[in-house]
Amino acid sequence: MVALLKQLDELLRGRMTSPESLADGRMKLSLRWFVPLAAGLGMTFGFFMGWYAISLYWSGTAPEPERLWQVLASTVKLPLLFLATLVVTFPSLYVFNALFGGKAGFVDTLRLLVGAVTVNLAVAASLGPILGFFTLSTTSYSFMVLLNVALLTIAGFVALGFLLQTLRRLAPPKVEVAERIPRMTPPIATPLHGGTASAPPEFQVVGPAVTDSTIVPADRDLAFGRARTVFQIWVLIYALVGAQMGWILRPFIGHPGLPFEWFRTRSGNFFQAVIVNIQNLLGIN
Repeated sequence: MVALLKQLDELLRGRMTSPESLADGRMKLSLRWFVPLAAGLGMTFGFFMGWYAISLYWSGTAPEPERLWQVLASTVKLPLLFLATLVVTFPSLYVFNALFGGKAGFVDTLRLLVGAVTVNLAVAASLGPILGFFTLSTTSYSFMVLLNVALLTIAGFVALGFLLQTLRRLAPPKVEVAERIPRMTPPIATPLHGGTASAPPEFQVVGPAVTDSTIVPADRDLAFGRARTVFQIWVLIYALVGAQMGWILRPFIGHPGLPFEWFRTRSGNFFQAVIVNIQNLLGIN
């Protein structure tokens, strides 16, 4: 456990993604350590998500003892949500990366994404006590749904910043000279012989001559720009798949008026549910 926390600290402090660590173009992140670590962090936030069902049970609003199972379900399903989304979307990222000329191989790309997911879940786990505080201070189901979405969105943006920063450092070394363009002198007219009053002098035009060369710097952010384009497209796909994956794996909180179920029947979608809960919170029918 202590070793896992040390590995997490190294990642969060940027030591694993420092320019020195990434000098060889590879991310030194052990999947054997960080996949279980990501799962544990996800279980932490999932545990706090399940508090809503516990608070309803304690207050007598939801007398069904089965709601205590919601804590276990939320704890298990939250890391499953992130890992399942990664499994579904990783092949598309690898293909996009290869098509756009990315240098990272299969394993290195996977390490990078597992690192980003770990950062995402670490931030979410750190926000867990805040979620627990609001859980114990309100009984509004719509508010709790939107609060969970907001906290996970914040964690997602932090992870995106980590991803883009690491991509910049993983970009190929900057090239100092892209091309040498000869610098030419202007044409010069030189007299062939002296002239007289009756015959003007004749001149010979000497063409441009190469005096030295001008160094033209390369586009230093070209590699990073391509990688960023790939990952921006992939992040959009990841967000859409993750949102719908969460809808498929619901419930994560537990509805006060419904009995406990591991999975709800398939209906609607994540975005429709968010809009409905916003309307309910604002009292819009």
